[in-house]
Amino acid sequence: MDPMTLFPRGYVASRVLGMEVEVAIGLHPWERHPERPNRLRVDAEMFVPADALGGAIVDYDGVRNLVRGWRGRPHVEVLETLAEELLAECFRDGRVAAARVAITKTQIFPEASGAGIEVFRPRR
Repeated sequence: MDPMTLFPRGYVASRVLGMEVEVAIGLHPWERHPERPNRLRVDAEMFVPADALGGAIVDYDGVRNLVRGWRGRPHVEVLETLAEELLAECFRDGRVAAARVAITKTQIFPEASGAGIEVFRPRR
């Protein structure tokens, strides 16, 4: 979905792109070894209507801190679990009207540069 369809008068996107973190995650048997976590690339974007910004920044430190905190956590089955956590953090700022998160396993298959998910969600 193009954010301009939600924000015809414009928007500001606050982004943190290309974060990397190692996380014990996955359903495959070879992903269940805590000594070999998966390397993830994480992107997060928070969209605020231009007229709602009010001159204040949208702070992305919370997003960065959440992702950094994933290292060393107990095994997670699916990327969607992490995506939901990330979306909740994005929406902590009440001005954020929509968010997009993408999480990619960068070393999961030898024939691919990555496999993962992307979620775009307007505030409910």
